[in-house]
Amino acid sequence: MAKKTKQYYPATLPILLVEEAVKAALLEDLGLAGDVTSDATIPKSARAVAVMNSREEGVISGLSLAKTAFKQLDSRTKFKTLVSDGDRVSPGQDIVRIEGRARSILAAERVALNYLCHLSGIASYTAQFADRIAHTTAKVCCTRKTIPGLRSFEKYAVKCGGGSNHRYGLDDAILIKDNHIAVAGGVQQAITAARNFAGHLIKIEVEVDTLAQLEEALKAKPDVVMLDNMSLEDLRKGVAIVDGSIPIEASGNVNIDTICDIAETGVDMISTSKITMSAPTLDIGLDINIR
Repeated sequence: MAKKTKQYYPATLPILLVEEAVKAALLEDLGLAGDVTSDATIPKSARAVAVMNSREEGVISGLSLAKTAFKQLDSRTKFKTLVSDGDRVSPGQDIVRIEGRARSILAAERVALNYLCHLSGIASYTAQFADRIAHTTAKVCCTRKTIPGLRSFEKYAVKCGGGSNHRYGLDDAILIKDNHIAVAGGVQQAITAARNFAGHLIKIEVEVDTLAQLEEALKAKPDVVMLDNMSLEDLRKGVAIVDGSIPIEASGNVNIDTICDIAETGVDMISTSKITMSAPTLDIGLDINIR
């Protein structure tokens, strides 16, 4: 059985989001005339069996998008998954078997692979970060730095890789950053104003870049504090100051080489854009045979 990565909570994708995104991607690729290459060279009656295969080690994510691509073009296409999202795969491992009309399979191939390779790349890179800090209690989190239109899918991929999500957008949590503080007139003023505005279900997080700001922020009782671009020594001091009263997030200068040292300071979450914006794609191919 394929090995699962550590997941903090189940990774799920609303089917309506998947169907809408895949439809738009297929329309973009097929244009006004469809797959003219396949239509010109392959008989309409031809059928084929195809296998998706991982060419390298990684973590799979995006199978539902790949399946939807084939099914939207021909609902009769058979799509059998041999692994699940979140599974770690080895080089040469088959992950999907597809059977149906050859034209439909070829027309959906690129859209399916684009989603699967991109999201599996994010899941695989996230897993590398998560593995580096597995001996600690810290979680690696993604940010709002995502490709426009793909945020929900990229954040899903992070969870498949064993990471966690920061806020999804500007509307689901309050994150007070340095520019907000500058305009509001100070850390406490910004937190107080946010508290007066927010409903009881909206979390308030404040970003601070000095220990003095941290001390000031704690007086206003935020729900979460972000220690931004602090040295390891200051991170450890910040953890001691907070003393478990609220969750601590660390950000800034986070990469695959620094995340372990940051996690060992005792922070609860470590946010980085690297896992979404710098992840290489996972090399997955599709090989087809005519029946």
